[in-house]
Amino acid sequence: MRESRFKRICVFCGSSSGRKRSYQDAAIELGNELVSRNIDLVYGGGSIGLMGLVSQAVYDGGRHVTGVIPKTLMHREISGVTVGEVMPVADMHQRKAEMARQSDAFIALPGGYGTLEELLEVITWAQLGIHNKPVGLLNVDGYYNSLLTFIDKAVEEGFISLSARHIIVLAPTAKELMEKLEEYMPYHDRVASKLNWDVDRPRRSF
Repeated sequence: MRESRFKRICVFCGSSSGRKRSYQDAAIELGNELVSRNIDLVYGGGSIGLMGLVSQAVYDGGRHVTGVIPKTLMHREISGVTVGEVMPVADMHQRKAEMARQSDAFIALPGGYGTLEELLEVITWAQLGIHNKPVGLLNVDGYYNSLLTFIDKAVEEGFISLSARHIIVLAPTAKELMEKLEEYMPYHDRVASKLNWDVDRPRRSF
């Protein structure tokens, strides 16, 4: 296998395992796929659910794992033995910015509100021109079909441009998704290319 263009990939996924075994299998398969391509993992820092499965697979394969997690969530999301490096951050905004800064691409596995929010934010950042990193959607057993239907409706109704629709790289398996991400070239119209994902915070005076 040729050398990957990516050194680190950020994976968004649920802190639950989901009710179907296929979701759990997909998380492990994705972790193994990253290992086979010598890619390190950046993720949300939990050791339970799909988060735990993908991180354990990457760690067991000998690749570096970085978990970025707000300090207030550490006791809720982390249980058992956490693998790799844990990077505590102040809040959810810093978590997303740090994961994005450290990663060369993004992949979403099945998940809930948090996964969806993270996915849509990096898609929006790509549309705005904040980054040009590929965004992959691992559509296990059609889990995201309803979301894709909504996005196509938004294109039809004029709220999302056709070029912005192509930001999302879609595949049903980890291997196929990685092959598409390796070949991805951004060609959508950027809205504001000089923005960035760092939030300017006022300095405190003591």
